[in-house]
Amino acid sequence: MEGRDNNGFIGDNSPSIAGQYRWTTPAAPNGVHVTHGGLALTDVELAVGGKTVPRPTPATGEDAGRVPTTIIPEPNADRDQWGKGVEFLMSCIAMSVGLGNVWRFPFVALENGGGAFVIPYIIVLLLVGKPVYYMEMIIGQFSSRGSVKVYDMAPIMRGVGYGQLFSVTALITYYSSLMALIARYMIDSFMNPLPWAHCRSEWQPNCIDSVAGSASPNDSSSNRTLTSSSELYFTKVVLKELDGIDDGIGLPDLRLTLFLVLSWSLVFLTLIKGVKSSGKASYFLALFPYVVMTVLLVRACTLPGAVDGIVYFLKPQWDKIYDPKVWYAAVTQCFFSLSICFGNIIMYSSYNKFRHNVYRDATIVTSIDTFTSLLAGCTIFGILGHLAHVTGKTDVGNVVKSDAGLAFISYPEAIAKFEVLPQAFSVLFFLMLFVLGIGSNVAMTSCVMTVIKDQFPRVRNWQAATIIAICGVLLGSIYVTPGGQYVLKLVDYYGASSIALVLAIAELIAIGWVYGVDRLCKDTEFMLGHRPNLYWRLCWRWITPLLMFVILIYNLVTLEPLMYKQYVYPTVAYGIGWCIFAFGLLQLPIWAAYAVYKQSGKSLNEKIKNAFKPTAAWGPIDPATHYEYKKFIDED
Repeated sequence: MEGRDNNGFIGDNSPSIAGQYRWTTPAAPNGVHVTHGGLALTDVELAVGGKTVPRPTPATGEDAGRVPTTIIPEPNADRDQWGKGVEFLMSCIAMSVGLGNVWRFPFVALENGGGAFVIPYIIVLLLVGKPVYYMEMIIGQFSSRGSVKVYDMAPIMRGVGYGQLFSVTALITYYSSLMALIARYMIDSFMNPLPWAHCRSEWQPNCIDSVAGSASPNDSSSNRTLTSSSELYFTKVVLKELDGIDDGIGLPDLRLTLFLVLSWSLVFLTLIKGVKSSGKASYFLALFPYVVMTVLLVRACTLPGAVDGIVYFLKPQWDKIYDPKVWYAAVTQCFFSLSICFGNIIMYSSYNKFRHNVYRDATIVTSIDTFTSLLAGCTIFGILGHLAHVTGKTDVGNVVKSDAGLAFISYPEAIAKFEVLPQAFSVLFFLMLFVLGIGSNVAMTSCVMTVIKDQFPRVRNWQAATIIAICGVLLGSIYVTPGGQYVLKLVDYYGASSIALVLAIAELIAIGWVYGVDRLCKDTEFMLGHRPNLYWRLCWRWITPLLMFVILIYNLVTLEPLMYKQYVYPTVAYGIGWCIFAFGLLQLPIWAAYAVYKQSGKSLNEKIKNAFKPTAAWGPIDPATHYEYKKFIDED
């Protein structure tokens, strides 16, 4: 930082900063003292709109003994910022628009009423997705803190940040293994014919080719159950999947491990300079998938039967709109699709300039996310409609499999039936998935990096990225073993999905009730110049937390033992799963107790009360803006 040695600070000339500022003299024995990292400052000048705010006059007489003190945080000169505001927007799009939009949304919509599912989804988007997205953008940009340090606003709730960090770390460990599978399929797509199009001799007699003209796997004319070549290719060749993990998970597959290293290498290169490099990459990561999706949609619409598939996807099944399962599916899809309550949005917005218009960006991202889901649904079901036409089926819903099978079995099988350039379609499809996955993985890895750098400012971006990438490859190798999909299902269920809902409710309580909606609205007014209206205040305080709580209760009531393809896990596996779940939730009481212990106070009751209050340094990290903020709060 310029002038650090002589206590001179040159302010940022950016219009997003409240003013220019500098201090030039040591602490005086009286007057209003502004403490900065242990240094008392009296010569604080704020130039706002060209006007200089005069320094407070020294106190005299009896007032000299009563000197108000304001704690101003140490400005972090090394903290990154987005090069341009549009880089933040593109990064949010790349993060939120991911694999869930392309391969999960179409299937979830299909089994939950088709077009009727879109209505609950949009309602949930307005009552949960959009309010939480905007709230996290506000709190991240206002504080310029990562997903853990942001809980300086309510130290007793810091465990929410650490719990979300643990959940994101669990997600990162297996997310790149999915990238490895996608990369494997993308490379295999260059082969002619496609390697999953035909049965291998060792799969006979219960295998059926996936190419056009083959019988259906469920053909009633045969007394035996036939399995498509695309499904056998995925399980026997790519995964080399075991029938169970009672005897272990096996050794990592060499080829998948190499693709895992490739995936992490790309994430590392994207983050080697933090948001400065990831911001530049965000243009490609956010926009390229739309180019591919548009090409696929145009081509899909020209295929025979495609229109029937799109109509099947969009046609409402109104009887399902009253089913609570549909609303539960809408909440979970919106929740995971937008990546809310994982800390990623707080992290990205913390690198914004202080006056950046996050209201506009929150509206854009949430709208684009929904539009992309519908666009992907039309594209995918256009292809599946063609598949139904080729196979002679009238029910498009019977040609797809859920979960990973949707991306690695049903879609490849549909592409294999194309009579013109199936290789080109396959390469484009898996390239699109790969780019979408990299964009989401970059965001999750950035979240972990930001926590590391907030705690250890001396750590360089490339050092943090290197450590995470190496650990990611080592932990990710577990998922590219023959039993890897069993472990993935376990970790996803106990380490991500189940924890996420509880931590989301805790976050909403921390910000909406402990810190307070009124205080959040004041912060927004100070930062953006306008106070959030009644819609936002009702959602933040009542509607969103209550909806999330209802979903949690419903989730607990309908809880069933975890299984993978009807396989019941060994008892020890369930034990490990519950340990993972408990470790994530225990962050709440552990860090709450630590916060109370660290608080000043003469009694335990006083310590607990102080732990619910923001720290003295809470607020904008810019010294001048922080000083203005304290005056704004005191005057309000």
